[in-house]
Amino acid sequence: MARRTRALPHEKAVFLYCLLGGLPAVVFAMVWVWGGPHAPEVRGTVTLLVAACWLGFASAAQQRVVRPLQTMSNLLLALREGDFSFRARGARRNDPLGDVLAEINGLGDTLQTQRRGAMEATALLSAVIKEIDVAIFAFDSERILRLVNPAGQVLIGQPAERLLGRSAQAIGLEECLDGEPNRILGPNILPRASGRWGMRRLPFREGGRPHQLVVFGDLSRPLREEQLRAWQRLVRVLGHELNNSLAPIKSIAATLETSMDRLPRPPDWAEDMKSGLGIITSRSESLEKFLQGYTRLAKLPPPQSAPFDLPAMLRRAAALERRLEVEVDAGVPVELVADEAQLEQAVINLVKNAVEASLDQQTPVVRISWRTAGANAEICIDDNGTGIGDTANLFVPFFTTKPGGSGIGLALCQQIAENHGGSIGLYNRDDRSGCSAILRLPLPKR
Repeated sequence: MARRTRALPHEKAVFLYCLLGGLPAVVFAMVWVWGGPHAPEVRGTVTLLVAACWLGFASAAQQRVVRPLQTMSNLLLALREGDFSFRARGARRNDPLGDVLAEINGLGDTLQTQRRGAMEATALLSAVIKEIDVAIFAFDSERILRLVNPAGQVLIGQPAERLLGRSAQAIGLEECLDGEPNRILGPNILPRASGRWGMRRLPFREGGRPHQLVVFGDLSRPLREEQLRAWQRLVRVLGHELNNSLAPIKSIAATLETSMDRLPRPPDWAEDMKSGLGIITSRSESLEKFLQGYTRLAKLPPPQSAPFDLPAMLRRAAALERRLEVEVDAGVPVELVADEAQLEQAVINLVKNAVEASLDQQTPVVRISWRTAGANAEICIDDNGTGIGDTANLFVPFFTTKPGGSGIGLALCQQIAENHGGSIGLYNRDDRSGCSAILRLPLPKR
């Protein structure tokens, strides 16, 4: 094998090339001095002078080339080590060497600005993490705890000094690093915590290695506030409906009582009595219908899931409508695992609404179709009615724009869909040719 020649250091190479550059002139001078008729003193003096100039200028050229490189090396070393305070002197523009030094100085300014911004952002993030009322934990790829905020220390019941560096299993959070990333925790996961807690897990990378951020939030207060708002809405609706029925009943009853006490009675008192009692009966029936609807909505049982054929259920629901022939498009075979009876009731309600919206049209059309979209099955019920005027209160219980409507149909459909992990939406089509009701339900996992 051939030996690898060792490269000459840059500093010595520059000095050598400077010597080689002046060598022809030195050789010519020596030939002229020592070959001519010159006195020995002249020969010695000229030789020393030429040699001194040759070596001196070569050394100066070497320093002129090497010194700026050493300066740039020191600057880049300082930048690599995070010291951005050093700057190069003589950084003049319109000069190759000055341009390089100016760019290095500019790089130092940029890095210093970015470092200051990163430090300020880190300080802000640290302050937010300390003050926020949710518990935050960060685990590395080996499930070792690397960060915990004060709320997390309170949740676990130990200070950070005793938590950092321990495994998730050792502090009782092993289960939170597996399974669904967003979920409501059971009482056994956080034995020291009271109330209901939600968890969210997010992946992130630090130093090129994967980490997991786990955030716990106390849901008790939001749930209580939402429960209070729900009760307030319920009391407002109940009060409105009760007043609408009780006020005329009270007024008519007082009028009838006055008529009964009046002597002699007017000749048409029997007709007035019959009319008043009819109004009381009508309002009482309306109030009873309202209460039955509320009971039906409030006592919806949990779904009893079982496999069933979705197209067959949709065709059966369409056949129940007698006022209009509902079209059922051919679709792909779909099998769901859900409560077939409840979903059929939801589809019947949606078909009923679509038919009632289309009956005023010259050629009423209601069509049912279905498809699969990702992990969901989508049931679409289209009509060619006038569309939805008020979309803000569609799913508000007891809100209705139809005469004699109960206002619980869409609310019941929404509750059924959400109990099955799905959703429901009503949309006016862009061409203003009616409305589309879309019921989304999760497909069974394979």
